[in-house]
Amino acid sequence: MKLKNRWLSFFVPVLLLIPLTCFESCKFYSFTGVSIDYATTKTISVKFFENLSGDGPPTLSNTFTEGLRDFYQQNTQLSVLTDGDDADLQIEGEIVGYNFTPVAPRASGSDDISDQAALTRLTITVKVSYINTQNEEEDFNRSFSFYDDYETESDLSTEEDRLIETIFDQIVLDIFNATVANW
Repeated sequence: MKLKNRWLSFFVPVLLLIPLTCFESCKFYSFTGVSIDYATTKTISVKFFENLSGDGPPTLSNTFTEGLRDFYQQNTQLSVLTDGDDADLQIEGEIVGYNFTPVAPRASGSDDISDQAALTRLTITVKVSYINTQNEEEDFNRSFSFYDDYETESDLSTEEDRLIETIFDQIVLDIFNATVANW
C-alpha cells in the first residue's frame, strides 16, 4: 500500500504541471502554426499590393491585399495596420504576373491534335518584401506563385473569380507560413 502512495505522490504533481507547461508555451506557438513572441511583437503592416501585371480584373489588387490582411487578423493576435513603417512586422509587394497558358491539348475527331487546348491554366505571381524588425535574419524578398486550371470550353467570366480565389488562398497561406510560421 505504501508503494502505491509513493507513486501517486510522485505522479500527481507531474500530471498537474503538464497542462500548465502546455498553456504557458501556447503564447509562442499556436495551433495555426504561428511562431510569434507576442510579448515583443504586437503589430504587422500589410501595405497595398498594386497589380503591375497589366492583366486581371480591376479589383485584383484590393482582393489580394484585403485577403492577406484578413488572414493575419484571423490567425494571429497581431494588430494589422494598413500602412506602418514602425510596425514590428512589415509586408509589402506587388502582383507581377497574371498569365493564361494552354496545358492540355484536345484531340479532334480525327487522329490529328487540334490547336485548341482542353484545359487552360491561370498562374498568378506575387512579389513580397518582408521585414521583421525584431529579427533581421528573417527578412526576405521573394516571389510566390500558384496556379489553377479550368476547362477551356467554360466561360472565363464565370470561372475567373473561382480561379483567383483558389490561387490567392494558396499564395496567402504560403506568405503566412514564410513570415510568421517559419515554415
